[in-house]
Amino acid sequence: MSIVEMKVPVIGESVTEVTLSEWLKGDGDYVELDEPICEFESDKATLEFPAEASGKLIYVAGEGDDLKIGALVAKIDTSAAGEGGGSPAQSEKSAADTPAAPAPAAQSQPQPQSSESYATGTPSPAAGKILREGNVDPKTVNGTGRDGRITKADAVSAAAAEGDRKPAPAAESKSGGKQQAPAPAAPQEAFSRNVRTEKMSRMRRTIASRLVSAKNETAMLTTFNEVDLSAVMELRQKVQDKFVKKHGVKLGFMSIFAKACAQVLMEMPDVNAHIGDDEKELTYHDYVDISFAVSTPTGLVVPPIHNIESLHFADIEKKLKELAAKARDNKLSIEEMTGGTFTITNGGVFGSMMSTPIINKPQSAILGMHNIIERPIAVDGQVVIRPMMYIALSYDHRVIDGSSSVTFLVKVKELLEDPTLLLLGL
Repeated sequence: MSIVEMKVPVIGESVTEVTLSEWLKGDGDYVELDEPICEFESDKATLEFPAEASGKLIYVAGEGDDLKIGALVAKIDTSAAGEGGGSPAQSEKSAADTPAAPAPAAQSQPQPQSSESYATGTPSPAAGKILREGNVDPKTVNGTGRDGRITKADAVSAAAAEGDRKPAPAAESKSGGKQQAPAPAAPQEAFSRNVRTEKMSRMRRTIASRLVSAKNETAMLTTFNEVDLSAVMELRQKVQDKFVKKHGVKLGFMSIFAKACAQVLMEMPDVNAHIGDDEKELTYHDYVDISFAVSTPTGLVVPPIHNIESLHFADIEKKLKELAAKARDNKLSIEEMTGGTFTITNGGVFGSMMSTPIINKPQSAILGMHNIIERPIAVDGQVVIRPMMYIALSYDHRVIDGSSSVTFLVKVKELLEDPTLLLLGL
């Protein structure tokens, strides 16, 4: 027997531990070289772990286990064959040494073999969670995994089909379209006092730790302003058809806000700086990498887009679309999650009118966008109805003075209320 040990690889400088979130192949399955056998959930992303050899997979760790870098995950018996059940050499020798069996009698019929096994209709832990959240009975799902086991992909498809059969009120999506609201929880009996405990995902634990760290280790304050988005909405309506025809994507609010922030950040490098680990040095940047908060089923991620100051609006929109899709599918790489000198978060897509966003360390500032509401305001002595948005800037007072934070928001407001200044770089 020849055994290859599969250990947790080095994923990134800051990653010291991962969680085995799901096995993609069953214990005892034959796997090919480079075939994904499981998924790891790190602090920042979900990663597939490929087989380092072909052979029979032997579990060592279980789903949900926290593993240090270098820890043993599984073993692969390379002497095992794919479908034959033994090594290739043994299979060939057995075939050569075994005399041919006599032909069966004409009346003999092969006995049908049952496709049922212990795994038939059994969901993996990850699939089971998805089915419970979608109120889907596992007995109604046809598993495509080994021996009929229900895989994560089977559960996602079944939950989506169940959602289509049960109409739900539509909610506004980030792109401005409609998305199905999550299915309501199963009705409980009157006066029920059931309690359910679930292990926090590694991403949720990391989010919790970093939020507490940002709150406790920075001198965080928030300043607010409001923006009249009449000019931005008029601009989008005027150029949208031509923009889509030329670039294949819509001109959204996010790219306009990003370009406005980038222009002001280049003028005010202190807002684009961060304090060093020793708290004795400040690092300034001659570029703007903006991280964008993206909500996913497993938590909030903030992948950055680099050199926003040099990108066209269409380039930003395309990259945003790409990152959002990868985030929802847990396909973001460590490299795509690294960096960022400033963050933008949009609570408006969920209906938030005002909030105080928390700084994304080690950055020193984060801009919060909110929903657009038509409100009466005074313009030239007249009361008019305008589409208004509150914007908030949370900042680290150790790096950014209060006057700088107010000036930053005022400059962003001016660019958004008169987009020609933004387009001309004024």
